[in-house]
Amino acid sequence: MIGGGVTGAGCALDAATRGLRVGLLEQRDLASGTSSRSSKLLHGGLRYLENRDFALVREALHERGLLARTVSPHLVRTVSFLIPLTRRWQRIYFGAGVLLYDLLARTGKHPLAFHRHLGRRATLKLAPGLKQSSLRGAILYQDAQIDDARHTLAIARTACHHGASIVTSARVTGLLIEQHNSSEAVVGAKFHDLETGADYECRATRVVNATGVWLDDVHDMARPASLSVRAAKGVHLVVRRQCIDSGSGIVLRTPRSVLFLIPWGDHWLIGTTDTEWDFDRAHPAASSADIDYILEHANAALERPLTRADILGVYVGLRPLLDASDDDTTKLSREHAVAEPIEGLVSIAGGKYTTYRVMAADAIDAAARGLDKPVGPSVSNEVVLLGSYEWQHWSQQADELAQSSGLDRDIVERLLWRHGDRIVDVLEIVGREPALSARIPGGSYIAAEVVHAARHEGALHLDDVLARRLRISIEDEQRGNLAATSVASLMARELDWSGRRKDEEVKRWYERVEAERAANAAPDDSTADSLRRRAPDTRGLTDAQGLDDSGLDTR
Repeated sequence: MIGGGVTGAGCALDAATRGLRVGLLEQRDLASGTSSRSSKLLHGGLRYLENRDFALVREALHERGLLARTVSPHLVRTVSFLIPLTRRWQRIYFGAGVLLYDLLARTGKHPLAFHRHLGRRATLKLAPGLKQSSLRGAILYQDAQIDDARHTLAIARTACHHGASIVTSARVTGLLIEQHNSSEAVVGAKFHDLETGADYECRATRVVNATGVWLDDVHDMARPASLSVRAAKGVHLVVRRQCIDSGSGIVLRTPRSVLFLIPWGDHWLIGTTDTEWDFDRAHPAASSADIDYILEHANAALERPLTRADILGVYVGLRPLLDASDDDTTKLSREHAVAEPIEGLVSIAGGKYTTYRVMAADAIDAAARGLDKPVGPSVSNEVVLLGSYEWQHWSQQADELAQSSGLDRDIVERLLWRHGDRIVDVLEIVGREPALSARIPGGSYIAAEVVHAARHEGALHLDDVLARRLRISIEDEQRGNLAATSVASLMARELDWSGRRKDEEVKRWYERVEAERAANAAPDDSTADSLRRRAPDTRGLTDAQGLDDSGLDTR
């Protein structure tokens, strides 16, 4: 597998649980791209009903139920949403859409509560922060949310548990191609280890290209392929929970799409945009225009307007959409496709985060055809991810665990949501070294989680922890700067970093934050991209040219 996002990790797990020998290469970190920068929703995509993508919505709602019930319940939470109504016709139009959404969900298992129609008074009681002047009522429905980066990590760790081998900081530099039955076939890949500088070849019967917006780059290593993707930029803002007075999430219509105001622990996530992005795919940047767009449309529905001073974090993800002639990315289908552009290379493109498991199964079905031995069907619908074993029991243990560990209950609840039954691994670290129960500056995380990330979760660089294992980079007003030094010190002890290496990691993080803030003040995408590129990549990569001259000193 090439690509360590949710689809690549899902492919590794699907293949490993079918009894295949599996290796996965990721050039940066697990979930370092789109899979840590989504809206963090497990949903069918209510707006796709307008495009008559009924099969896609039904499939996604089925997967939502499966993940919440069986596969990863410790990472899934129910979240309610209000659709405010300001015109009489909206109750009929939006009501019909939500009704269909709920009915499609009920064709699967684990349906959520049925939607309800609310009058003006009931709506304002639930969400006093909505603008009252034109409000006529609302429709209340339920969906689900997930910690995307933790979920992708759980898939990868579960794949390893079933025998897969996963290597990060492994930049694929070419495909191994040999003559096979009078035609060429892909028989593996060449890769460069960004941590040691060594080059390797890895041979395989099949190679799966699950690289998202880098799909075409892998194709070009063999031959141009008809299956191609385009990158659509999705920007999200993060504000404190008290900035919006509502007991429910809120869904707003915009001229281009929809805008979600999503409760996320002590914060709100607000997004997203949907515009084409033709610049650096590894570090997409939000411009001032993107931020103004989100604030404008959120404030159209809020009694107390949000300002830039309310923004704690900004993050940007790129959706890999199947290429089409339409210039409007909002009109491109979110369905996925599998292709074999050259024998031995299977590519998976498109799709939604929620349907990653179906995408992975389809890719491995294609890869398994023609193998020397029979391969059984996918069983990933029955595989429980690491952390979710006996979740019904562990979800009730917060009080007991808080008492036995000496940690505050809110810390234990957060650990349970992030680690599930593997909370015992974090608590064991605390038990052996009580000082690691201290909270990290700028967040509600504890030092033991950093140690756990370096020891058990494959974190190799400071940004792996601040941006993905933890979420301090978007939840703290200083974007992780307050925590950088202390987190780097903890990682240095675990990974045997020199003092110079630790200082370099912290310096790189400060440069990243400075570049992101500069980009957020830029008037357009081109300027934002130029400013964001001023901060060198942690692993010394550039988007299109491979290694540059700014690699970290790993001594």
